[in-house]
Amino acid sequence: MRIVHDLSALHPGTLYWVPAVEAPERGWAGLPASHRGSRYLIGAETLRPGHDGFPAFESRAECLRWIMTHQRAIAEGAPAGHVHAVRLDAWMLGLDGL
Repeated sequence: MRIVHDLSALHPGTLYWVPAVEAPERGWAGLPASHRGSRYLIGAETLRPGHDGFPAFESRAECLRWIMTHQRAIAEGAPAGHVHAVRLDAWMLGLDGL
């Protein structure tokens, strides 16, 4: 796992998996300024939705294991949000299909 603050720190050509969530409603408790359908990554340290300091994994299995390990804290930081392991490249292009 790597904690990513700057995308240029990632190795080009490597597929990375990240925990992502979609806001289920406008003014969502996980991020009050959000709009329904807004997409966010889960922060590695805060375990809350955002776009900075997210964990990146080299396999989907590692990402899913991390999500399950932190499931309770993530649920508190992103209530009613369904967290998924998605490919970072697809997520950045909006092709992740959460």
